[in-house]
Amino acid sequence: RARNTCTGDEYIRMIAMSRIMLPNIVNIQSSWLTVGKQVAQATLHAGSNDFGSIMIEENVVSAAGARFRFTADGIQEAIREAGFVPQLRNQQYEYRELPENILQQQLDKSTMIVD
Repeated sequence: RARNTCTGDEYIRMIAMSRIMLPNIVNIQSSWLTVGKQVAQATLHAGSNDFGSIMIEENVVSAAGARFRFTADGIQEAIREAGFVPQLRNQQYEYRELPENILQQQLDKSTMIVD
C-alpha cells in the first residue's frame, strides 16, 4: 500500500543519504515548510546546508496541507538554535547582505503552527 508522507526520521535519513550518495550536489535544501521547524533543524546536522526561505506564495504547498509559517527573523533564529550561523544568499548561492528596508511577512498568528 502506497503512502504519500514520510516521517521526520525518514526525511532526515533521506537528507543524510543525499549528502553521502550525491557528492557532486553542493547545496541540499531542507523544506521547513513541509516538515516543520524541528525536523528542518535536524537536517542541518544531517547534511543539508540550506534551510530555505520565507514563502510569499506557498499556495501549492499549503493546498497540500502544510501550515508552517516563518518570518525572515524566525528562520534566522531557528538556524541559530540549531547551532549554525544564518547567511542570506541569492538564487546562485552567492552570499549577500540583508537589505535594511526588508519587510517581514505578515502573519496571522492564530493559524500558525510551530513544532
